[in-house]
Amino acid sequence: MGPRLTSLILKEFIQFSRNRVVLVLILFLYTGEVVNCTVALSNDIKHLLLTVLDFDRTPESRNLERSFFAGEEFKLAAHSASEAEAGDMLQSGRASLALIIPTGFARELAQGAPSSIQILLDGTNSNTAAIARGYALGVVDRFERRSLANIAGTPAAVVQPVLRVWYNPDLTFTRFMVLSMIAAAALMVGVIQPAASIVHERELGTIEQLMVTPITTGELFLAKTLPTLLTGLLAVFPSLLIAWWFGVPLRGSLLLFVALTALFLLSAIGIGVLIAAVARTLQQALLLAFFGLFPVMFLSGTFVPIKSMPDFLQKSSLLSPVRYYTDIILGIFLKGAGFAELWPQTFALLAIGSVLFSCSLLMFRRN
Repeated sequence: MGPRLTSLILKEFIQFSRNRVVLVLILFLYTGEVVNCTVALSNDIKHLLLTVLDFDRTPESRNLERSFFAGEEFKLAAHSASEAEAGDMLQSGRASLALIIPTGFARELAQGAPSSIQILLDGTNSNTAAIARGYALGVVDRFERRSLANIAGTPAAVVQPVLRVWYNPDLTFTRFMVLSMIAAAALMVGVIQPAASIVHERELGTIEQLMVTPITTGELFLAKTLPTLLTGLLAVFPSLLIAWWFGVPLRGSLLLFVALTALFLLSAIGIGVLIAAVARTLQQALLLAFFGLFPVMFLSGTFVPIKSMPDFLQKSSLLSPVRYYTDIILGIFLKGAGFAELWPQTFALLAIGSVLFSCSLLMFRRN
């Protein structure tokens, strides 16, 4: 590294360190934003308001009711006196579910005959209703197994599957969301910081002053990208504390995680420099950055599973570097995966990053 490039990089770091707003923003993206999105965007539904209408009023019906409130999934809203009152609670939003236990429930259960109960769900939020339906069916299934096992002469289920969930035994969405938000923070920092820095220099007119000096375009390009790369890597470490705080284990290699994060940041920086080559003002750069960030994020599988997308979107997602980085970060943290398992994602990131970085360098030289 020559003295000119060293001086340029030192100048960029000094200029970068003086911009306290950007420093605070980067730290917030890797910490506060990760916490906010993890807490607010979780798919783990808890404390769903449930109203109970018990026509049977027997110990068995009360045991069924207590089964619904044994965990954190459901919370008692009220005991309804009639079906009309239960319907009113669902309509007004005071309850998300209604459990209706008919007369004769205990008698049919004791005889081993089929017993019917009714569960009404508020389907205005289809995602919440689907999750609540799964919770309710699980509670009823466990109650049925316990009840049949206690009835003499009634065989329990012949096949009793034993399920083991690997990598995320509690099936909590929190771990996935924390790691996804770390990937999103790395993308935003890598794209916005170089784009804003280059366009700001152009607005101030200082980039023309740099171009009349003996430095080459390549040296100026490296001076604009290396500080973002190093800052992005350093900012990852506070986010590791956030992940630890949410109980996310790091089962794989920290060194591999940092190395592949650097590879991912090269792709993000390439997008940022391409935006800076097109934009003429800081406002344009920020608008273009957000215009490009959302498709890249939505095609990563973070918000919607890729297999659920139409075929043409699934093929388009192959161009999203966040898709591969999400697989990498989930594999290293939750599965303890190494390079032997992650080499396809690594080479895909390397290919995308090389193309973006090369195109950004060409555009930077041209402009």
